[in-house]
Amino acid sequence: MQAPRDFWHFDKDISGCGVFGVIDRARRLIPGSEPIAAMCTMHDRGNGLGGGFAAYGIYPDRADWYAFHLMCDDRDALERAEGVIKQFHDIRHSEPIPTRKVASVKNPPVVWRYFVTPKSNRPAWATGDEADYMVGTVMHINTRVPGVFVFSSGKDMGAFKGVGFPEDIADFFRLDEYHAHMWTGHNRFPTNTPGWWGGAHPFTLLDWAIVHNGEISSYGINKRYLCQHGYECTLMTDTEVVAYLIDLLIRKHGLTKREASWVFAPPFWDEVDRMPEAEREAFKALRMVYGPALLNGPFAILVTDSNGMMGLNDRVKLRPLVVAEKGDRVFMSSEESSIREVCRDLDRVWAPKAGQPVIIDYLPQGGAA
Repeated sequence: MQAPRDFWHFDKDISGCGVFGVIDRARRLIPGSEPIAAMCTMHDRGNGLGGGFAAYGIYPDRADWYAFHLMCDDRDALERAEGVIKQFHDIRHSEPIPTRKVASVKNPPVVWRYFVTPKSNRPAWATGDEADYMVGTVMHINTRVPGVFVFSSGKDMGAFKGVGFPEDIADFFRLDEYHAHMWTGHNRFPTNTPGWWGGAHPFTLLDWAIVHNGEISSYGINKRYLCQHGYECTLMTDTEVVAYLIDLLIRKHGLTKREASWVFAPPFWDEVDRMPEAEREAFKALRMVYGPALLNGPFAILVTDSNGMMGLNDRVKLRPLVVAEKGDRVFMSSEESSIREVCRDLDRVWAPKAGQPVIIDYLPQGGAA
């Protein structure tokens, strides 16, 4: 039996997807046109089945309120979601997310945003702190309200995503009208999971946002581990587990970003065996406690929150990641070309080593580096 002559029609592109991030450490605003232009240079890394952006600092007048971005099948689903939100939160402001008609964006859902604060009198089941309460609301809506997904829930930030190329999604959500001090972007080439609106990147929870190039082959065990801690995966894309694991490890368990990176992409055992005793014991403890949170498979991820940005490769660097600096701005991307599209004169460019995180924090307010 011979292989088909047109075998390339069946070949899976294992390097597809493109990620981009830029942060101004001094919190100067960056126009949306810059991440859009950067993502356009990586057009061929996707296939039109997913694009999206996350932006920080876009709601300065409502920075103390949680911004729920919802996608809904129809207006009835939106009304059901609003009824649930009113049970648990005070709605400070509500409006449709501004969009424009884009010919290539077909059958978009109803997209709406609510700015909310938790009710002072919470239900008896509400244990934990305010952040836990917000996570509980997101999980409740995404699993129990038909036809609705909360795809962004942080303060003074928002995710914008859907089915299309990144430039199409940016045009649809009018992102050229936004300014933010940190942006991430994603161009999706779905391989093992469907291309649909909720499954596009970024994946978010509270102010965490994740974009990812690669494949999380440990999705099954990661998902089961998260279920034990109250997180429910509903978006049918492997990257969703990264957002929830980040929230669990850093916010709930108190690990640093660097420690979380050691959980996701730990050194190989032969490397651990050669470490000084104290360091060796620390890595052994992380593996024993957080083994089910290890990320298997090829990946390059960007993790953002209200404190800054982290880039991380898998521990054998099966996906590309380039980092560059220009003054207070730091760029991370799948390709250097996308960075130079928006900043040609760079101070420094490098490719991080496998499993070595690049962690960029904002400068102290009113301070210096």
